[in-house]
Amino acid sequence: MRILAGLILLLTATAATAQLGSWNIINVKVNLNDKWSLFGEAQIRSLSFYNQFHYYEYKGGATFFINKNFSLQGGLGNYDTYAEGGNFKTPMVNDEFRTWLQLNMNQNLNRIKIEHRYRAEQRRTIDGFRNRFRYRLQAIVPLNKQKLEKGTIYAAVWNEIFFTNNAPYFERNRIFIGGGYEINNQLTFQTGFLNQFDYRLNDETGRNFLQISLLYEIAIRKKKQEHVPGGID
Repeated sequence: MRILAGLILLLTATAATAQLGSWNIINVKVNLNDKWSLFGEAQIRSLSFYNQFHYYEYKGGATFFINKNFSLQGGLGNYDTYAEGGNFKTPMVNDEFRTWLQLNMNQNLNRIKIEHRYRAEQRRTIDGFRNRFRYRLQAIVPLNKQKLEKGTIYAAVWNEIFFTNNAPYFERNRIFIGGGYEINNQLTFQTGFLNQFDYRLNDETGRNFLQISLLYEIAIRKKKQEHVPGGID
């Protein structure tokens, strides 16, 4: 806990002095049984450190676990982006309703937990309908224990690319470097730096962010496989 508190203070001080934006996530997952889970997530982002809030989203959906290494997910949500230079400054840049289908593939290399995530999104934006496709490669490594469980401190890194079926085909890249702490079997805290590069369309601009996530998991029936924390995003 002392290490975690020191990390939080260091990241916060660095973010404030470096003029990073803030990216905040609350994620709730409900495990219904070995095969099904539900999720809900809300986010709010700012272009300066807890100032100039310009974006929020909320979404939900369901996940079906084919086996311990493969799962399918479907979701829908609302995503709103505002103009720069203030807190939710109008005019609104983008008002979007989105649905998506997703395939997750998991593999373990000793203690390293690797996830491949493939997503196809259907986006109904201010400028009309657009498809988007995403691929994320994530690695999580427990640091003080052999596996992810209560009291585990872990390192996390991922990279995600976004592209479309229309020019310009490449749309965005995100990279995250950070870590987290499993407070108990239900609650995980995660933080780190996220860099976002955009080919500017009608979405938010690329920036550097301090990302803070609270991930809460409710198990109506505990799954047999190892718990691996992570937001939907």
